[in-house]
Amino acid sequence: MIFEPTTLADAMLIRPELREDERGFFARTMCAVELAQHGLNADFVQQNASLTRRAGTIRGMHFQINPDAEDKLIRCVVGAIQDVVVDLRPESPTFMRHEGFTLSAGNRAMLYVPKGFAHGFQTLSDDTEVTYLITAPYAPQSERGLRFDDPKLGIEWPMPVADLSDKDRNWPLLESDKPVFFAR
Repeated sequence: MIFEPTTLADAMLIRPELREDERGFFARTMCAVELAQHGLNADFVQQNASLTRRAGTIRGMHFQINPDAEDKLIRCVVGAIQDVVVDLRPESPTFMRHEGFTLSAGNRAMLYVPKGFAHGFQTLSDDTEVTYLITAPYAPQSERGLRFDDPKLGIEWPMPVADLSDKDRNWPLLESDKPVFFAR
């Protein structure tokens, strides 16, 4: 696995190291030992998958608060997405900054999203499938979200929005430049 730091503290882009021959390739897509060597948590307890029918659909920006905060390892296995993360940790040097990454079946890149980050994506092709490992089970009472179009975030999505859930459309706008999401 090839680990590439991002501009956001503790988030990591991971590319599989392909071992190719005439049959195709073999690659590791998760290795607890290698993740730990890079200071990343690999105590995954759940794997989720989503299929999104229409290009331009946005899912997110989601996170869970303590005690159910979760690390995620996201991979697009069919199609392509623009994956965006926002650092919500007030003590972080990259607090309230965001960064986007293209994850696709073609580039096989994965994104490691630490606890304390909001995560969402926009599909770049029809019938896109995303899978992600998480370190805490889904806890509805701890679920929170940010508006994909919040002006305080300034996220520039690559396509016009084709579809959005009511839940994602109705997350409240940020009222402060220094919001608190996680208890210290």
